[in-house]
Amino acid sequence: MMRLFRLLKPHRFSIAAVLALTFLQAMFQLFLPTLMSAMVDKGIVNGDISYIIKVGGVMLLIAGGSVFYSISANFYSAKVAMAFGKIIRGKVFSHVENFSLQGFDKIRTSSLITRTTNDIMQVQQVLTMMLRIMILAPMMFIGGIIIALSTDAMMSLVIIASLPIIVATIALIAKKGIPLFKEVQEKLDRLNLVLREELTGVRVIRSFNRIEHEKKRFNEKSLDFANTAIHVNKIMAVLTPIMMLVLNFSIIAIIWFGSIRISSGHIQVGDLMAFIQYAMQIMFALIMSSMMFVAIPRASVSANRINEVLDTVPDIKDPVQASNADRTPNSHVEFQDVTFRYPGAEKPVISNISFRANPGEVTAIIGGTGAGKSTLASLIPRFYDIDRGSILVGGIDVRDIPQKDLRAKIGFVPQKATLFSGTIADNIRCGNQSASDEALKNTADIAQASDFISQLKDGFDSIVAQRGYNFSGGQKQRLSIARALIRKPEICIFDDSFSALDNKTEAMLRAGLRNETANATVLIVAQRVSTIMDADQIIVLDKGKMAGIGRHQELMSTCEVYQEIVSSQLSEEETA
Repeated sequence: MMRLFRLLKPHRFSIAAVLALTFLQAMFQLFLPTLMSAMVDKGIVNGDISYIIKVGGVMLLIAGGSVFYSISANFYSAKVAMAFGKIIRGKVFSHVENFSLQGFDKIRTSSLITRTTNDIMQVQQVLTMMLRIMILAPMMFIGGIIIALSTDAMMSLVIIASLPIIVATIALIAKKGIPLFKEVQEKLDRLNLVLREELTGVRVIRSFNRIEHEKKRFNEKSLDFANTAIHVNKIMAVLTPIMMLVLNFSIIAIIWFGSIRISSGHIQVGDLMAFIQYAMQIMFALIMSSMMFVAIPRASVSANRINEVLDTVPDIKDPVQASNADRTPNSHVEFQDVTFRYPGAEKPVISNISFRANPGEVTAIIGGTGAGKSTLASLIPRFYDIDRGSILVGGIDVRDIPQKDLRAKIGFVPQKATLFSGTIADNIRCGNQSASDEALKNTADIAQASDFISQLKDGFDSIVAQRGYNFSGGQKQRLSIARALIRKPEICIFDDSFSALDNKTEAMLRAGLRNETANATVLIVAQRVSTIMDADQIIVLDKGKMAGIGRHQELMSTCEVYQEIVSSQLSEEETA
C-alpha cells in the first residue's frame, strides 16, 4: 500500500496542512479538561462567578477553534483522498488500455471493474482515515497519558491496566478477520462476473427461458458473497462493544479510586473530572486506532490487487527505436511463414501462412468455421504477437513499428460491431476526430448508412444507446464501416463485416468501397462466396492452413476446399 501512497507527492502541501490542523485540534482538545478542572476547583467550589465566566469563555473559544481545525482537516484530507483515487484510477485505466487481448484473459474484465472501483475506494477511504485518525489518535493517546500521569500517577494505573485487554482484543479479531478480506473481494469479482454476463446476454437468456435459472445462479453468488461479508462484519462488530465495555469499567474504577484519593486529600474534585475526561480521550484514541487496525488489512488486500494490475507487464511492447514506417511509400501487407497459437492451446490456430496483399487490390480470406480467418485479420494490427514468422507492413515487421503508428494506418471493422454511447456523429468520428460534417455525410453514403440516418429525427445527432442496442445488426455494421473509412486508412480490414447486410445493400456498399479504397490495401474476411468472388486474390483457409490462393475461377479449378464452399452456397449458374 505504501507503494501507492508515493503517488501523493503532488499533494504534499495539502497533507502538511492536514497534519498541522490535526495537531492544533489535538492540542485544543487536550487543553479543555485542564480548564474545566480549574473552573470547578477555583470557580464553582469558591462560588467565583466572574472566574467561571472568564474560564468558560476561554473554553468556548478553544472548543470553537477545535471545531474549526477539525472541519478544515477533514476538508483537506477528503480533498487529498479524492485526488488520490482519481490518480490511481487514471493509472490503472491507462495501464489496462495497453494490455494485449491475452492480458484480459489473465485478469478478467469483471475483476478489472471491481479493482478499478471497489478496491480503489477501499484504499481511498483508508487514506482519509489515516490522514485523520493515525495522526490524531497517537497525539491524543500520548498527550492524555502524559497529562493523566502528571495529574495523579496512581490513578493512571487503571488506564495502563486496561491496555493489555484492548491490545489482545484487537490482535485476536485481526487474526480472524484479515484472511476473510481477500475472500470477500474475490467473491465480489465472481458476483460482478455473473451480473455482467446476465446483463449482456439478456436476449439469449430470455429466448431460452433461462430467467429463473439465471436468477438462481445470481442469488447463489450473491448469497455466498453476503454470507462471507456478514461473517467478517460479525467478527469486526465485536470490537467496539468490547472497547466500550473496557472504557466504562475503567471510568467506574477511576471514579471509585478517585473518591478515595479525594477523601485522602491527594486530589480535588476538578482533578477527578479532568482525569475522567483524559481517560475517555485515551480510550477513544484506542478505539479510533482499532478502527484503523480493521480498515488497513482490508485496504492492503485491495492495494495488492491494484498493484497486481499495475505490475502486469503488457505482452505486446513497442520497439525501443521507432521505425520509419510512417515514411514508407505504400503499406502492402505480407505474411511470411506465420504461425500463431493462443495461450494454453494445444495446436496453432494458423500455421505456415504466407501471402502478400498489395495496395489497390482486394485480398479476401474465406474458410470454414474455426479455420482461423478472424485470427489472421487480428494479427495485422498486432492485437496478438505471432509465435513464428513475420508480418510486414510496408516492408517493416509490425513488431518494429510503434503500435500507435501501425494502427493509425489501419481501418479495422471487427466481426462484432461495437458502438459507444453518444451520438451517431460521435461514433463515426471515433475514426477521425477532426472530420468535417461533409466528410461525415460522404462516408455515411459510402457505408450505405445515410438512408436510415436521414429517417431519424435528429439525423447524425441521434443518440446511440449503450453498445448500440437501439440499432439493428446491419445498421451497427454500416456505422462501424463508416467509422473505419472516415480515417482514410492505408489498410482496410473487414472482418466478416457484411454478414448482417442483405445482398442489395452489400453490393451497393462494395461498389462504393472500390472508389473509396482504390489506393488502399483491402483485406476482407467473409463467410459468403458472393462477397469475395470479384477479389483480386482469395486465400482459402482450412484448419488453420492455406488450402489455396488465387482468383475465383482459378480456385474453382485447383482448390477442392473452395469448390466445396462454393457448391454449398451457390447454384451452378451463379458459380459460372
